[in-house]
Amino acid sequence: MIAIYKTPTDREFFDKHYLETHIPLAKTLPGLVRYDVAKGGILSTTGHEDVYCIGTLYFESLAAIKMAFASEEGKACAADRRILAPQTQDVQIYIFDSIEV
Repeated sequence: MIAIYKTPTDREFFDKHYLETHIPLAKTLPGLVRYDVAKGGILSTTGHEDVYCIGTLYFESLAAIKMAFASEEGKACAADRRILAPQTQDVQIYIFDSIEV
């Protein structure tokens, strides 16, 4: 799963909430294997200039992601995400299965 956040209006609030509240909450998701964050120095080769932060969450499968977000922890995490990105256009979220190549 990947969440790509646009630059927030209040960067200080976003950073504090993301690091102190959202990430610890997301780390309680059942089945979460790993959580990586890219922030600062994000460059786009396709002209997207408004990327502030990228969160990548790793699970064993797409089914595991669906189960995680159906849980109470998942519902709380999804609700908390709206504090960071209140409008749909403030974030892009993709869930997917991947294969090692």
